[in-house]
Amino acid sequence: MSSWSVALRRFPSLLVETPRLTVRPLCADDDKRVAEIFADRLVRRWLPVAQDELEEFDGYAWCTELAVERRDSGAGDHYGIVRREDERLVGCLWTKNTDWLTRSTEIAYAVAADARGYGVAPEAVDVLALSLLLEHRFQRVELRVAPGNVASRRVAEKAGFTYEGLLRNAGSLASGRVDLESWSLLPSDIR
Repeated sequence: MSSWSVALRRFPSLLVETPRLTVRPLCADDDKRVAEIFADRLVRRWLPVAQDELEEFDGYAWCTELAVERRDSGAGDHYGIVRREDERLVGCLWTKNTDWLTRSTEIAYAVAADARGYGVAPEAVDVLALSLLLEHRFQRVELRVAPGNVASRRVAEKAGFTYEGLLRNAGSLASGRVDLESWSLLPSDIR
């Protein structure tokens, strides 16, 4: 495959389910709930963006034009985590840093305060990663976790990711530059 055709990749449109959850592309009607999730103090603490960028967060743009732009450029996509029993949006996933030459991507996530502690994040990360690896032929799915984010470390472990090491000074939070733990899931890990 030429580098030109790799550059023109469009991220796959995904809809995956578990008995409890549906992971689906976000839509315009999700905007208020997404804004609520991203406004949560704990979510904001671990997001890789500056505090002033969070103040200007636009849920509608995140669910619509930013998601379309990311998907169409091949960089990734934005997803909603929906609890099947009541159809309530309980979290967000997004893929980023996609490399089509190596067929790798990174998953990030945020879960609503009222849905934390019920295994939503590891279940959603797991089903999305499995879909990317098994159905869409990705060769590597990554999670990056700031040291101290114990909940995200547990998500990585529960979703079956392997700890690879520390990426020094590789991330940025509202509090400043941080190291990042690198976690990965490969097709060979699930076969």
